[in-house]
Amino acid sequence: MNVLFLLLLFFFMFSILGNFFFSSVIKSEVINENKNFHNFLSSFLMLIALTTGEDWNKVMFDCALMPEDGCIKGVNCGSKASYPYFMSLIMICSYVMLNLFILVII
Repeated sequence: MNVLFLLLLFFFMFSILGNFFFSSVIKSEVINENKNFHNFLSSFLMLIALTTGEDWNKVMFDCALMPEDGCIKGVNCGSKASYPYFMSLIMICSYVMLNLFILVII
């Protein structure tokens, strides 16, 4: 239960940060009307999908587009904060899940 609550806490924090940083990214290669950072619930579900390893690097690059890269403001422009955001998300969740599997083996 402790590991579950720890993961839920990380998902909660990263969902709010993702909503703050990337809510303007509405449509891209991977982000669509079902998987986006537009509200808290969709951010939470997006993070659960990303921690399974499903195209997290594509989402990171889609959220990192800036106006000088040729994006359309309000449609697919993101923030340069996507690189540390997604790297820390994947590293933290992988570390917690690895510790969970080690705990089960022990």
